[in-house]
Amino acid sequence: MPTDSDRSNPKPWMQRLYVPSYSVSEAARYAQTPRSSVSYWHYSPGPGPLLPGKAEHDRLSYLQLVEVAFVAGFRRCGVKLPAIRRARAYLCERFQTDYPFAFHKFMTDGVHVLVDLEKWEKDEAGPTARRVIVTDEGGQLAWHRILADRFKEFVYEDSLALKWFVRGKESPILIDPRVAFGTPSVRGVPTWAIKESWKAGESLEGIQGNYQIPENEIRVALEFENVPLAA
Repeated sequence: MPTDSDRSNPKPWMQRLYVPSYSVSEAARYAQTPRSSVSYWHYSPGPGPLLPGKAEHDRLSYLQLVEVAFVAGFRRCGVKLPAIRRARAYLCERFQTDYPFAFHKFMTDGVHVLVDLEKWEKDEAGPTARRVIVTDEGGQLAWHRILADRFKEFVYEDSLALKWFVRGKESPILIDPRVAFGTPSVRGVPTWAIKESWKAGESLEGIQGNYQIPENEIRVALEFENVPLAA
């Protein structure tokens, strides 16, 4: 499993995992969560940030972006921030990484953390943990549907979440640190480039010819970039 020591890995793309590349606004849009929430997770007062390691005004790295995606998923499931903070701290120690939510081990062994989470939160928010996992008669654990869908958005390679289908695998929008420097793309073409072509007056047919991308995928890219299109 790749660890933080892999910053010295000879594969050039490994370095991109740690390069500050995404604004807080971009991370919030990709994870479909409020910008103020992402900011708070990184700069929360009191016990300290939920997602440490980001200096104020810095952009987020790819690994930090993945963590934002999973925290947003937890929050949609109703898990409280103190519970996520404790679970993440436990995972950091157990998996020996600063970015536990980005690794495959989280998807497989992370369920056991939520068992512990239920114990931690039983007085304050026991029902919350039960909403995230269910235990069948055989003792097997299953993820709540919402969080399971978040896992399905990612493709894991070398135990790392290296491909994020930001709007689900049925959508062509992909974030991959090895493709287009990690910007959202369609078939290797950044969605921002498709947007700029449209703003420059190119027709859908013209963009299709330039990039060899099907028209329906061009439409999806423009919608992702909040470009209104006529029906």
